[in-house]
Amino acid sequence: MKKIVLVTALALLASLSCSPLQAQTWPEKQITFVVPFAAGGGTDAFARPLAAQLDTQLGKRVLIENRAGAGGTVGASAAAKAAPDGYTFFVGAAHHAIAASLYPKLDYDFEKDFVAVALIAWPPQVVVVNPDKVAAKTLKEFIDYLKANPGKLHYGSAGAGTTHHLAGELFKILTKTDIQHVPYRGAGPAMQDLIAGHVPVVFDGLGTSAGPVRAGQLRALAVAAPKRVSAFPDLPTAAEAGLPGYEVSTWYGLFAPKGTPPAVIERMIKEMRTAMQTPSIKEAWERNGSDVPDVTGPAFAKMVSSEVERWRKVVTQANVKLD
Repeated sequence: MKKIVLVTALALLASLSCSPLQAQTWPEKQITFVVPFAAGGGTDAFARPLAAQLDTQLGKRVLIENRAGAGGTVGASAAAKAAPDGYTFFVGAAHHAIAASLYPKLDYDFEKDFVAVALIAWPPQVVVVNPDKVAAKTLKEFIDYLKANPGKLHYGSAGAGTTHHLAGELFKILTKTDIQHVPYRGAGPAMQDLIAGHVPVVFDGLGTSAGPVRAGQLRALAVAAPKRVSAFPDLPTAAEAGLPGYEVSTWYGLFAPKGTPPAVIERMIKEMRTAMQTPSIKEAWERNGSDVPDVTGPAFAKMVSSEVERWRKVVTQANVKLD
């Protein structure tokens, strides 16, 4: 009888630990956002302003922990194994929807080992070149150069299996050109080498490229979106530039390890919605070429599942292999 009472008491305590009361007192200590790419990349461009805003709202520090490697899967693996206590969250991206079909031996399941919390941003991809290394001023001129010089140029990416990589491979298929892939440990290092001229082109997320393009360090040739973006109204879409069908967008979202108390997740969703409506976030998102989304909880989980399936088809059709 005493054993039964003890088990019942423990079960009651466990249920209380996930109660709405916990959400009211949470957070009681620092929160960590695991960013699975090197500092300075597209994920950072959205994660850091969001963390700073949540710092203010929650009254506790939200620390960014960059854990790069293997196309974002190293950080994802670490986050999936973190204690589901509401103090570790994962800033995942479209790259992870792609990785689900590219890495057959992942030690985590992107859909099953994480709880989808909220979509953070959805900036389109853009074709950017170093103007000192690539003379082309339009997408058509660039494609003509590639056709006349097969295998001469290389493109950088945030890593094998990322949207940058898939965007480059899709570009090659549609244009019937030959350009070699150079994977980096994140968009930040790839962009640094692009600006320095060590690699001539990157098929990048607009969130990373926006600043260097405005500063004249890089030249944007086209945006891989169905319509022009408000932040760069003079930048044509790929279709307008002569490459119909080339549409690639990336996205960034907040996830929690499976088992995180539902009440804490609901509280984080509430705080996210508040943060996303602040002037500082709206301005930062516009600068980085993204609208402010409102997709959370089950709706976001459904979107993630559709993205996993979408990229599985692209990987198969493009016959993409890891480097």
